[in-house]
Amino acid sequence: MINIQLKHLPVLLDETVFALAVKPDGIYIDGTFGCGGHTRALLAKLSNKGNLVGLDKDPSSIEKARKLALEDSRFSINQCSFGNLAEVVNSRLWKGQVNGIILDIGVSSPQLDVAERGFSFQKDGFLDMRMNPNVGISAAEWLARATMDDIVTVIKTFGEERYGRRIARAIIETREILPIVTTLQLAALIYKASPSREQNKHPATRTFQAIRIYINNELEDLKIALEQALDVLAFGGRLAVISFHSLEDRIIKRFFRNESRGDDLPSNFPITIDQLNPRVRLVGRTIKSNDLELALNSRARSAILRVIEKLV
Repeated sequence: MINIQLKHLPVLLDETVFALAVKPDGIYIDGTFGCGGHTRALLAKLSNKGNLVGLDKDPSSIEKARKLALEDSRFSINQCSFGNLAEVVNSRLWKGQVNGIILDIGVSSPQLDVAERGFSFQKDGFLDMRMNPNVGISAAEWLARATMDDIVTVIKTFGEERYGRRIARAIIETREILPIVTTLQLAALIYKASPSREQNKHPATRTFQAIRIYINNELEDLKIALEQALDVLAFGGRLAVISFHSLEDRIIKRFFRNESRGDDLPSNFPITIDQLNPRVRLVGRTIKSNDLELALNSRARSAILRVIEKLV
């Protein structure tokens, strides 16, 4: 186990770093710096010639990362989405030279724990939900102006919420009386609008997830980052992605599967598998948290790690 002292232990830390097969002199990207857990674990594996770049939207994460950058010259940070991965790499003239990339998708525990960030329906705070509060519009602003159809589409598409129309109608009716500006206000509204309950799951879970994904353009950024990762990786470079929801994992699984199959030709076409020009190979099987990690961190229960290695 990697011996690094962290207040916040990232999910699947040992498994992710092991899967990257870190080269001491290599170039690595942590596309979701967060609290820096994966970054510090990677730095512990690098020599003085290694390089590591972190990316993150969140100002609080950027502040932590800048302190680390002052302590360790091998590390630098960029405030941006992992959808800007290629831009960051190309600015350093590293295209085709990156040995490994980590993407830890979704909202982090520290973000959920700060009420005023607006991510949690269990804490009362302003309904913000932006990874970077200085960019774009808040969830409260969007809910105040979105049409009924737009709200339904977001809740059903990004939350897979079967009561999406009922919840959207409740939002529209409520905002005509008073603005929806706090997390507990929205959560209570959703609870009342939901006709049934799932065991051990708050009715607001899917809707909060949906609005957060929409506000931060998370799924589109993920699709862009996956494509860009293959362009910037070196031959033999690896991409490790941790997801927490079926929507994210579905995108990752499909992308990995398609790229590992190669050219899309008829199944009866007379060529061998290696002649299909696959861009990547799948590294191992899907990895999930073990019992020890689950006992220490309930957030890890839905985590899924998938890894690929670039072939061409």
